Amino acid sequence: MKQNNCKIIGLTGGIATGKSTVTKFLIEKGYKVIDADKIARKVVEINCPAYKEIVEEFGVEILNKDLTIDRMKLGSIVFNSEEKRKKLNSIIHPRVFQEISNLILNYCKNEKIVFLDVPLLIEELDSFKKYNIDIDEIWLVYSDKDKQIERLMQRDNFTYEEAEKRINSQLPMKIKKKYADRIIDNNRNIKELKNTVDDIINRFK
Repeated sequence: MKQNNCKIIGLTGGIATGKSTVTKFLIEKGYKVIDADKIARKVVEINCPAYKEIVEEFGVEILNKDLTIDRMKLGSIVFNSEEKRKKLNSIIHPRVFQEISNLILNYCKNEKIVFLDVPLLIEELDSFKKYNIDIDEIWLVYSDKDKQIERLMQRDNFTYEEAEKRINSQLPMKIKKKYADRIIDNNRNIKELKNTVDDIINRFK
């Protein structure tokens, strides 16, 4: 799915590397950012087709009192089972990728650059190809593992071991760096991160 004069930039990172902060900077600068996580939450809202399939597959035990899906409970189930994770993805992915395609078509009518914020972009590159979504560049928000652990412990009150387990469950950052066209270093403070993003944007234009 190619759009004339419209570049699709995939923005990704690792857990607690600061990708969401970079996304915020880009939105503040006026860029359109398609947030895959927000779409994934939208397609599992109550009474949506994906919601019904998920409840049928994983049971009412994954629901909150207000009948919304408890993402933490569901996450803990699929985190420990490759088979269940694949099943969940088979329910959610087609709907998420269709919505991403729709938004790209819409935004590219007026924009020269559209960002696609996807936490597991590199892991899902084959899926993007399957759904005919062409990504022109991959920008990786990078932090050292020690910095990721520190941020996870502060943000989510994880123990060191819990934080390390979550990080180790993802594709190592050194491998992700091989796929990246541009690397946004976030080992310092927010001011330095903002300056780095500004510099990359200015050189990219």
